[in-house]
Amino acid sequence: MLSNDNHEPHPAFRDAFSTFDKDGDGTITLTEIGEVMGQLGKRPTDAELQKMISTVDKDHNGTIDFDEFTELMIQKSSQEDQLRAAFEVFDKDGNGEITLQELTQVMRSLGERLTDSELQQMMAAADLDGNKTISFNEFKKMMQQ
Repeated sequence: MLSNDNHEPHPAFRDAFSTFDKDGDGTITLTEIGEVMGQLGKRPTDAELQKMISTVDKDHNGTIDFDEFTELMIQKSSQEDQLRAAFEVFDKDGNGEITLQELTQVMRSLGERLTDSELQQMMAAADLDGNKTISFNEFKKMMQQ
């Protein structure tokens, strides 16, 4: 998600960073993350907030600067792209959903020796809304567990 001309971060990254950087000091603090999460209806504990920061805080100063934030955004974009590509391998007909038949076909082509019962269990575990297919969001949740 870098701009292709001069390797500058995508402008949306600056906007997103500004949303979190409430006081405009160029860093995102634990308190600022908590405020934004609260506005989104989430109430993480201080320990959860600290974990969020520590996974991104490369210089270990307790805050997130724009470079650290940009790295996180690029990493998340890359992960999303990889999950999308994996999903498309399973979604043979390209309709945005994986059926039991498609799951079976791919697993067997990968040399997995799963019984019909095991394949049905896999499908049921991933099919969160019970509609007998796996959407991209369901696939993503399953892969991130």
